[in-house]
Amino acid sequence: MRRGPLLLTGAVVCAALHAVGVLAAHPVWRGAEVLSLALLLAYALARGRPALRWPVPVALAVLLVDAVRTMPGAPGTREFGWTAYGRIEHVDVTAGIEAGLTACGAALAAVALLLAGWRGRVTRGPVVLAALGAAPIVGYALIRVVDLRRDLLAEDLSRPGGPDVADAVGALILAVLPALALALAALALAVLLVGRGRRLAAAGAVLLSVTALPLIDTSIDAVRLPVSTFTEAGVLYAVTPTATLPQPVPALAVLVELTAYLLLVAGLAGAGRGAPAAPAPVAGPG
Repeated sequence: MRRGPLLLTGAVVCAALHAVGVLAAHPVWRGAEVLSLALLLAYALARGRPALRWPVPVALAVLLVDAVRTMPGAPGTREFGWTAYGRIEHVDVTAGIEAGLTACGAALAAVALLLAGWRGRVTRGPVVLAALGAAPIVGYALIRVVDLRRDLLAEDLSRPGGPDVADAVGALILAVLPALALALAALALAVLLVGRGRRLAAAGAVLLSVTALPLIDTSIDAVRLPVSTFTEAGVLYAVTPTATLPQPVPALAVLVELTAYLLLVAGLAGAGRGAPAAPAPVAGPG
């Protein structure tokens, strides 16, 4: 068997092991995600096509560094603590956006690198489809913010003296921005890839945009609000956790994200149908 399929197969196996570890809240192997991305990087470099001259390897390197940074700790090193729920008088306006950038900053940077390194024909059909794909993601973020604003107003009427509603709503709006930026950038990348004839890679970009949904909830959860406002659990609890499988939605999100990267790399490694393999050169100074 050639080296390329072996590298891709290894990346798939490691991605699955990492997803299983997230599902059980206990890593099967701590380095599974790191090795999966490292194998994808090796695959991209081994292909040696002009299309992969710099955008894909550099984007994967960014993701690899982030995977190393967030690698689970060794068994027995996990820290536990107590969370005290009391009256909240002040809302940290930047807490949500900081959490969002921490969670998806690397993915957003990787997509930006791919957008910077690719040019493609833009036709109306893919743009319309991308807009339709963006609508439920933007709508979900809007619904979460509006619902929490309603609860904050009700809290302020029943218990005056709490956090300023305007500050809290501002924090929520800021919180959803990183996830929305990732979704819109990924869909824009999908439009460009379709224009280059790389439909498999475009499917990966669309999948990556879907990961914005749980990221919206993760960022919102980082904003400390009065307990009575948490009436809408969001997609993070769309599947009920159990004692044996405590993190079903995070595991699904991880699986979708890593599958998106696999499709992007595999799709960009092959020559696109009806399009040249290399990105269109960016004109330099004359």
